[in-house]
Amino acid sequence: MSALIKRLLVAVPLLLSVTMAQAEVSPGDTPPDFLGQTRKGDDIHISTMHGKVVVVAFWASWCEYCQKEFPILANIQKLVSSAQLQVVAVDQDEREVFVRLNRALARTTPDVIYTYDPGAVGKAYGAKTIPRTMLIDRDGKVAYVHVGYDDDIVNDLAQEITTLLAKPAGQAAQPSS
Repeated sequence: MSALIKRLLVAVPLLLSVTMAQAEVSPGDTPPDFLGQTRKGDDIHISTMHGKVVVVAFWASWCEYCQKEFPILANIQKLVSSAQLQVVAVDQDEREVFVRLNRALARTTPDVIYTYDPGAVGKAYGAKTIPRTMLIDRDGKVAYVHVGYDDDIVNDLAQEITTLLAKPAGQAAQPSS
C-alpha cells in the first residue's frame, strides 16, 4: 500500500470526527437525546419528554445575556404546565457554580430542569456560543433555534412556544431559524 493511501486512511476518519464534533443542530433535525445530569446525578433525555414542547437553553452564570433570557424562560415555564412544556437549562462547564446555584434555582423555579454539561452536550448540539436556545416540538424535532439574545427574543419565544403548544404530536411546526 502506498504511503499516500496510508495517510488518507488515517486522515479521513479524523476529518469526519472533527466535522461531526462541530455539527450544528438546526431546525428540522432530531436533536441529540442526552441533555446532561441533574445535581442529583440523574441523566436527562429528550426522549422521555416526547409529547411535550421542550425548550433547551444553554447558559452559564457569567453570561450577561443568559441572565436576561433565563427569567423569561422560567416565567414561561411557570405559566405553562410541565405536562405540556419543559424548559431544560443546560449549564455549560461550571460544575461548582452549578451545584451552588442549582439549589436556589430549584426552589424559585421548581418546574425547570437544570442540568450540568462538562462540554459533550454543548458540542453535540453545536452550542459554540451562549445563550443558545432551541425549541423542540412534541415529536422531538428542532423547530426553532436562537443564538444570542436581544429584546425582540421575548416576543419571538412567546409566539413560537404558543405555535408549538397549539399543535398536537404528529403535526409538528414547520422548521424555522
